[in-house]
Amino acid sequence: MTELLLNHLGGRAQAGTGQGTILVDPVLGTELVRVDATGLDLAAGFAFARDHAGPALRALTYAQRGEMLAAAGKVLQARRDEYYAISTANSGTVRNDTAVDVDGAIFTLGAYARSAATLGARTHLVDGDAVSLSKDASFQSQHVQVPTRGVALFINAFNFPAWGLWEKAAPALLSGVPVIVKPATATAWLTQRMVQDVLEAGVFPPGALSVICGSSAGLMDQLKPFDVVSFTGSADTAAVIRSHPAIVRASVRVNIEADSINSAVLLPGEASGSASFDLFVKEVAREMTVKSGQKCTAIRRMFVPESLFDAAAEAIAARLQKNTVGNPRNDSVRMGSLVSRAQFDAVRAGLSGLKAHARTLYDGDTQALVDADRAVACCMGPTLLGATDPDANALVHDTEVFGPVATLMPYRDLPHALQLVQRGQGSLVASLYGSDNAALGSCALDLAASHGRVHAVSPEVAASHTGHGNVMPQSLHGGPGRAGGGEELGGLRALNFYHRRAAVQGAQAVLSQIH
Repeated sequence: MTELLLNHLGGRAQAGTGQGTILVDPVLGTELVRVDATGLDLAAGFAFARDHAGPALRALTYAQRGEMLAAAGKVLQARRDEYYAISTANSGTVRNDTAVDVDGAIFTLGAYARSAATLGARTHLVDGDAVSLSKDASFQSQHVQVPTRGVALFINAFNFPAWGLWEKAAPALLSGVPVIVKPATATAWLTQRMVQDVLEAGVFPPGALSVICGSSAGLMDQLKPFDVVSFTGSADTAAVIRSHPAIVRASVRVNIEADSINSAVLLPGEASGSASFDLFVKEVAREMTVKSGQKCTAIRRMFVPESLFDAAAEAIAARLQKNTVGNPRNDSVRMGSLVSRAQFDAVRAGLSGLKAHARTLYDGDTQALVDADRAVACCMGPTLLGATDPDANALVHDTEVFGPVATLMPYRDLPHALQLVQRGQGSLVASLYGSDNAALGSCALDLAASHGRVHAVSPEVAASHTGHGNVMPQSLHGGPGRAGGGEELGGLRALNFYHRRAAVQGAQAVLSQIH
């Protein structure tokens, strides 16, 4: 029988009592490990985190907690090769795609460890200056932020089992809030192994970091008023979470990252083959193929001037044609598989729906897979679609196919392009490509109201921009509307979610004690 991965809850390793769910290699179809959370005493585990780990973390300064994050990063760096192997086996990723997840996680931990040093030997944050509440200034008000005295429950998506854990856990632990993570079952192995390795190294106080692999049943029922929950996944599941009594009646703070139909826009005034045109084409093709398009920030819609539609279609297709799909263990392969048969079937169904409303400009499935059996492997080539009447085609603005699929559309003028982008009803990111800095800045401000991040690319940053889909810890991650309305990262802004703001009113001599 396959190995059963241990849960870590209540400060100790625990095995589920059921048969569990088998995780499968999405390329080879072989069984890997089992996960199971049956029989866990969730109430006791949550209570241990609140009552024991929380006070232990809060007794430390931000700088000391930052040192723990740095230590965790060193543990992960030392086992990096093991994590790469797990990612290849469990997620079907090529080495470059694994780096986005694993190395991105380690980088994020390091970024928050460095930020902690700027907070120094403090256990709370001062928010702004004191303001007078009396004519003689003898009575004043000072706002402070203190760590919430609960737990942070993370319900994570399948596509980033490493980074998805640490981009949430780093600011939570730095804030002094214990973490309980429930990774998506299909790719839970990497999350579980990282947590286990850090726990065995004794980096954090017992119960400060927990992982539950398997069913999420009962997790939300354990939440209390000062807990927080952060979810990444589908809009349908997000709606279930928002309707839970803990959210509705107990006002548990919730952060949601849901569906996002992100856009890339080539601004007017660019010619085919110009520097900005080539940057647009390169980034679109890259975003369609990195992690097989399984990124919440991936480009799903592309907009170009009407006169450049055919040229853009040909250029993007030419880049996609150079892509090789198949077994990520083969060094010639540039794109691996989708993470599971369920995701493969979902992408196929979504693509079929889009094809009824758009024509196929490039079909990557016409190429043979490398070292992979199409009957077994969850591999599919990138598909570029085209919709020449984007105003009348509601489906392309409403449907996110979570795989290597994107749709190219023409626009008449810049106002029309911006209007089409905003039909996404709120997205995580939009990227702009052009050489007119004034136009780039104006468009960025216009799109800021409906996007968490606007990525402006001009020829001068061709070699230095971080990429449309790359989430950097220094910048905000999240988005309004359909994207869930949440916010993560953004440097130390991420700590706001794990703190409670209060106004302390009193004499200046009293307020001086809390600075």
